[in-house]
Amino acid sequence: MLMDYNNKLPQDVREIIRLIEENGYEAYIVGGCIRDMLMGREPHDWDITTSAKPEEIKKIFRRTYDTGIKHGTITVIINKDHYEVTTYRIEGDYADFRRPKQVDFVEDITLDLSRRDFTMNAIAYHPERGFIDPYCGIKDIENKCIRSVREAKERFTEDALRILRAVRFSAQLGFEIEEGTLLGISACKALLKHISKERIRDEFIKICISHRPSHINKLYELGLLDYIAAKFGEAYGVPQNHPEHIYDVAQHTITAMENIAGDRLLRLTMFLHDIGKIDTRTTDRKGIDHFYNHAEVSMKLAEQILKDLRLDNHTIRDISLLIKYHDYHLKSKISKVSVKKVLEKIGPNLFDKLMHVQEADVKAKNPERITLRLEDVKRQRSLKEEIIESGECYNKSMLAITGQDLIDHGIPSGASIGVLLDTALTYVIKNPQANQKEALIKYCLASYQNIK
Repeated sequence: MLMDYNNKLPQDVREIIRLIEENGYEAYIVGGCIRDMLMGREPHDWDITTSAKPEEIKKIFRRTYDTGIKHGTITVIINKDHYEVTTYRIEGDYADFRRPKQVDFVEDITLDLSRRDFTMNAIAYHPERGFIDPYCGIKDIENKCIRSVREAKERFTEDALRILRAVRFSAQLGFEIEEGTLLGISACKALLKHISKERIRDEFIKICISHRPSHINKLYELGLLDYIAAKFGEAYGVPQNHPEHIYDVAQHTITAMENIAGDRLLRLTMFLHDIGKIDTRTTDRKGIDHFYNHAEVSMKLAEQILKDLRLDNHTIRDISLLIKYHDYHLKSKISKVSVKKVLEKIGPNLFDKLMHVQEADVKAKNPERITLRLEDVKRQRSLKEEIIESGECYNKSMLAITGQDLIDHGIPSGASIGVLLDTALTYVIKNPQANQKEALIKYCLASYQNIK
């Protein structure tokens, strides 16, 4: 049995353990990599824990650097790979519901395992001695159960981010959170207000891009959305009484997220694409709901939420544009002109993402009415490819003239140059064959006479 697991261990990891133990100390592989190994998943990182102190690890290995030496962690470099080696430790009181004020090094591996978050992460493994599993983590993995080590409230009070980690692991692994751990989450959730938005954001994004974005519903049920994106909680129960829809706003959103690739940009776009419907719902005399201008409202709300979650400006810009145009074409006559107008605003790369957004949005609507809408998305993709392949102009940089050309022909520099270039672009978008220098200069000179 041990041989089966040993075959999964990188040679470098076994070598690190061998060298540490040759120098008179203990060493084990520990944490998430053991969980993944037991589940037949490929571990991303191999973490090693040891009775050796940091200064002793630095004597044993030639190439190291301090990673978190205050907490006992040294990174060991073997060939080109980096491995974190951490001394057995227990932790004192936590200062801010996130980090311990101090750590004390110990020589007992079971004491080190007692400080970890969940039983599935509190397992150690040695190539010869096998597993150390004081909290029955192997059984919990077999039962697909997330359970706090020892008392849940104590674990969450130490580090409140573990609350979101529990939901994130549930989303990533398909495990259920056991009742006592759920009660701990309920009792301690208010402590999340002490956790930085950056850390909350990172856990939330991992939930969004997992195979189970529907765990956003679990965040809502547990009252955790209030600490991530409180506005979205209002989407639950907002009806969409319209032949195009079968879900309320929240469940339409979740379904749309399930219908798009697990990409950060795309999943966050779908999460927020209809959030403006909360504030724009109206009902006509026939009992049909409408959400006029919801894309624009959604975009503004999304910008606020994403800024609060400390996302970078480039990502916020792209998501905002995708939300703004997420149903633009589907409400207008689809043509090369309509496609070029959006290409002008967002460019070809973001346009491709927009098509994925529109497709996911459509698939989350009434299945009896989506066929034609999906054909619309397909037609837009085809038109975009035709435009790109033929080199048709869709932005001012592609015009056959520049502002200097107009100045050289007697038009004074100033605001009128920009207006004329915009006019020329509108003309060329509708008449691609007109993108010729002499013809465009003549067109702009005539237009200038009209605006003087």
